[in-house]
Amino acid sequence: MFKRRDRLPFAQVVWQAIWPKGGWRRSAIYVTHRLHRLPDTPRKISRGIMVGVFVTFTPFYGLHFFVAAALAMLFRGNVMAALLGTFFGNPLTYVPIAVVSLNLGHFMLGTRMNPEVDEGIFARFFGAGEDLLWNSWYALTGTPVDWTATHLFYDTVFLPWLVGGLVPGIFTGIAAYTICLPLIEAYQRRRRGALKKKLDDIRRKAAERAAEKAAPAEGDTNG
Repeated sequence: MFKRRDRLPFAQVVWQAIWPKGGWRRSAIYVTHRLHRLPDTPRKISRGIMVGVFVTFTPFYGLHFFVAAALAMLFRGNVMAALLGTFFGNPLTYVPIAVVSLNLGHFMLGTRMNPEVDEGIFARFFGAGEDLLWNSWYALTGTPVDWTATHLFYDTVFLPWLVGGLVPGIFTGIAAYTICLPLIEAYQRRRRGALKKKLDDIRRKAAERAAEKAAPAEGDTNG
C-alpha cells in the first residue's frame, strides 16, 4: 500500500542513504521543523534530543531507535524527539564518531588499536552477525558452534567503542540539550503568540460582522 510504484535501483537506494534527496541541509531543516512542532514541553523535548544524540555514540547499530526510546522513557523525555535526535548519527558523522570512540575506549581500557581491526570495523560487525545467524542454526542441528568472530568483535570493537563513546556522547548530548532548550522555548512562545493573534483576529472579525448585521435591524426599529 505504501510502496513506491516505480522501484528505485539498488545503487540509487544506497546513494540516497548516503546523500538524501535535497541534500543533508534540507533533511536537517525537516528534522528541525518536526522537533519544533512536537506537542510537549521544551524540557521534555530537549531531554529526548539529548538521549537521541547520546545513543549515536554507542555501537548498537540497528538498535539506536529502540535504545533511544527506552532512554527517553527512563529520563522522562519525548520519545519522538529521541528518535529524531538519532539522526545526528548519519553517514557524514559515523566515521568521526567511530574514530573518536574507539581510540578513547582503547586508551581508557589500556589496550591498543590494531591496524587490521581499524581497517575492518564493519567487517567485525558482519562477522559477529554471521556468528549469531549460523550458530543459531548450528544449535538447532546439533553442530558445534564457534563464537570466535563474536569474541574478536567484542574485545576489539564493541567494548572499546561502548566505553569510549560514553564521554563524547554525554558531552555532546548535554550540549544538544543546552542549545535546543532555549530555541524550543522561544519557538513555542512565538508560536503561541501567533496563534493568539490569529484567534484575536477571528474574534474581532466575528464581532465586526455581528455589529454590521445588528446595525440595519436597529435602523428599521428606529424608523
